[in-house]
Formats: sequence, structure tokens, C-alpha cells
Amino acid sequence: MPPAAKRVPWRWLVVGRASRRLVLVVVFVALLLDNMLLTVVVPIVPTFLYTTEYEGTNSSVAPAQTEPAPPALKAPPFSSMFSYFDNSTVTVSGSMSTVDLANGTESSHLPQPLTSSPPLPSSCPEGKEFLAKENIRVGLLFASKALAQLVINPSVGLLTNRIGYHIPMFIGFIIMFLSTVMFAFSGTYTLLFIARALQGIGSSFSSVAGLGMLASVYTDDFERGNAMGIALGGLALGVLIGAPFGSVMYAFVGKSSPFLVLAFLALLDGALQLCILQPSKISPESTKGTPVFTLLRDPYILVAAGALCFSNMGVAMLEPTLPIWMMQTMCSPKWQLGMAFLPASISYLIGTNLFGILANKMGRWLCSLIGMAVVGISLLCVPLAKNIYGLIGPNSGLGFAIGMVDSSMMPIMGYLVDLRHTSVYGNVYAIADVAFCMGFAIGPSTGGAIVRAIGFPWLMIIIGVINIAYAPLCWYLRNPPAKEEKIAILSQECPMQTKSYTTQKTLRDFPLTDDSDVEAENAE
Repeated sequence: MPPAAKRVPWRWLVVGRASRRLVLVVVFVALLLDNMLLTVVVPIVPTFLYTTEYEGTNSSVAPAQTEPAPPALKAPPFSSMFSYFDNSTVTVSGSMSTVDLANGTESSHLPQPLTSSPPLPSSCPEGKEFLAKENIRVGLLFASKALAQLVINPSVGLLTNRIGYHIPMFIGFIIMFLSTVMFAFSGTYTLLFIARALQGIGSSFSSVAGLGMLASVYTDDFERGNAMGIALGGLALGVLIGAPFGSVMYAFVGKSSPFLVLAFLALLDGALQLCILQPSKISPESTKGTPVFTLLRDPYILVAAGALCFSNMGVAMLEPTLPIWMMQTMCSPKWQLGMAFLPASISYLIGTNLFGILANKMGRWLCSLIGMAVVGISLLCVPLAKNIYGLIGPNSGLGFAIGMVDSSMMPIMGYLVDLRHTSVYGNVYAIADVAFCMGFAIGPSTGGAIVRAIGFPWLMIIIGVINIAYAPLCWYLRNPPAKEEKIAILSQECPMQTKSYTTQKTLRDFPLTDDSDVEAENAE
């Protein structure tokens, strides 16, 4: 009995390691945690930097203004009230100040600040110049993750071809855990920047190894499309939960709380990987994969990678700039800064799961073409919003359309390698991840500078027009040709298909006789 009892869990592990569904679960959880950490900082970082840096400096300046002259104690409150009003509506502040000067009595001064001041300091932040500069700093911080991922991705693709997907996947978990803990206890811009870059390194290992593992396990194109849709659903769920979860936890619990929860979930994911993936096992590919530079010279792979890049660049530009724009124009509280991304996340979750199946029926090229056009239109509508409710429609369309593009392009990348190159997937999904990273690197880093130069509405117009102009290029993915060498390999692997190319007349035996023609006619 005891030996038999001991065999039961080991038998479960053996069955689990051979199950494709459990591999899909591991990749799903890894992408979920990666993208929760990606988006949980979106509502936290702008307000955290504002409270620690701007309000900290102003609190030290305020006592110096009030101490010198006791009789003039009424002036600083009015000057501070004027700055609050000036940040909300200039005309009201001017009129209020002129009325106050006209009245000139203490009784007229005291009621007005008491009735009008409490809601404004809590909703409308002061310091327009600081917020304008913060667009660039926050954009660079968000882009550091993608820049680090961009540098590491090619080497991770080569590493997976040599040692397999299991060890890089586990390395990604360890780095992501360290990054999450560092986020929880970082109190300065520099430490947050380092933690964000460290997250990019861990994300590179997890995403490249995870997607390559799925492509190698699900060899059928239809099954691969469904599996990629489910895995991207984990990505979508992480984006869905991240921003609202971060804003609510930061507003009501504290900055460290959401990151500590994510660190605990990362430990559970690591335990799951230890049980299922055997990260100590080295399993290199049996065949040598196509080099990265050869894949980059393939125009069809470049078109697919460009679609991934530009469609995700729109939401990448929104992440650092939309919360600050809401603080300036809508006077939104902390919890609303993350809730603004909730419609996009829900629609992205629906889009990836729905079009993981539908894209194979309607054509993945058509699905991605329509998706990129809808991305552009949705981005053009974002600046028209006057409050958080006006963002529901544009953000929902944006998330749904990006889900269409992602769930179509990820299987296309694997299909193009099967059709035109060697069926080893580490390098091609490294290229796909590089395309994501370029969108999330160029978007936040340039978005903040563009907003400061010409404004947030023009930023949305530029990236929206780029997506609409790029959409027709997806037509070239309608029927990509196979290379001649690949056709020869496929014909050797599937000899039964060559029968359709043979002549219909039956072959006659040699040597020919006088009755051979009659026999051939009777056979026909």
C-alpha cells in the first residue's frame, strides 16, 4: 500500500507534464501576472510622483510664506485659492479675485473660501508646469520596460532554440518576482525606473518562451489559433484587472499593497511551473531554427509584426498621457484614473477569446485589417470625451479592435514559419514580442513629448491616422506563398497529396505487346 500510495502523485505529475492543457494554463497565468504588473502602475505612478515630489516641495515652501507678517495672514490663503481656481477655470478665478477685491471686508472673504475651496484641492491638482513635465518622465519610465525587453528578446529567442522553453520560462518568473517586490518598496523615481526595466527582462523570458512552447505543443493551425486566443485572454485579463485594481488599492490601502498581492500570485505561478514544466530539464530543438535576420527579411513577417506594433502603440501612448490629461481637464480623483481603462480591458478580453475562433473562419488577414481600422477610429474619438463616461465608447472600441489584431497575428506568425521557414518558433515569437515592445517603447517615450509640444488631442490624431493608413497592408497576408524549398519538404512529408498531380491514364507494363492498347482502353 505505501508504495502504491506514493505512486499516485507522481503518476499525476507524469500525466500533467504530458498534458497540453496544463502547459496552456502555465502560459496563461504567466501572461496574466506580467500584464497585471504592466498596467497596475499606470494609475499609481503619476499620482505617486505628484504627491511625493510636487506637494512635498510646496509643503516646505508654504510655511516660509506665512511666517514673516502676521497681519498679512489673509493674503496667502487667497493666493493659494487663486492657484487652485486658476488650474480649473481661468475665467472663474479672475472673477472671484475681482469680487474679493471689491468687497474688501473680512466677513466677505471668509465664507467664500469655506464654501468653494474643499472640493477643488481634492479633485483638481495644481501645478500645470509640473504635470506637463511629468508627461515626459512618466512616459520614459513606462517605456523602460519595453526598451529592456527589446534588447533582451533576440538573445532569449536563441536561448530557447538551444536549451528549450522550460528553463527560460522559470528564469522569467524569478525576475518578475524580484521586480514586483522592488516596485512595492521603491520610493523614488530612480528605483521605480530600475524596477520597470527589470520587469521588461523578466517579461522577455516569459512571453517568448511561453508563446514558443504553445506553438510547439499545438501543431495544428486551427488548434494553435484557439490556444493563442486563450493565452492572450490571460494577457487581456491581466490588463483588465491591473489598472482598476491598482487605482483602488492605492487610493484606499496604500502603494505597496497591490504589488505584494502580485508577488504572492507570482510565487504560486512559480510553484506551478516547478510541478509541470520541469525547469531543470534541457530540451533543445531537434532541428535548427531559421536565423532571426532571415526571418526579418521576410516581408510577410514584417507586415504581421508591423500590425502588432502600431495597433498596440495606441494604447501604449494612452497609458502615461490619459491619466494626466484626465487630471488636468476632468479633475478626476485617483480611483477614476485606473477605471478609465476598464472598458478597453473588458472588450479586449472579449475580442481575443471571440476572434481566436472566428478569425480562422473569416480570414485572419481580414480580421486584422478591420481591427486596425477600428483602432484608428477609436483613438480619434478619445479627445472628444468631456468626462470619464465619454471615454467608455472609444476605449471599448480600442480594446476590442486590439483583441482582433492580436488574436489574428500571433497564429499568423507561427503559420508563416511553418509555411516559409523551419518549424521552430523561438525566433519568430521573439520578433513578435519585439514588435510589441517597439510599440510600448516608442509610444510612451514619444507620446509625452508630443503632448507637451502640441497637446493630447493631436497625439491621438497622429497615431489614429497611422493605424488607419497601415490597415490595407494586412491584405498581403491573405494568401502568402510558400517557398520552393518548403514545398519540396511538405511534398516529402505528405506523399499522398502528390496523387492529384499525376496523369489520369493508367501506365502500361513493359514490354509493350499488341494487346496493351486494348487493355488500357478497357481499364479506362
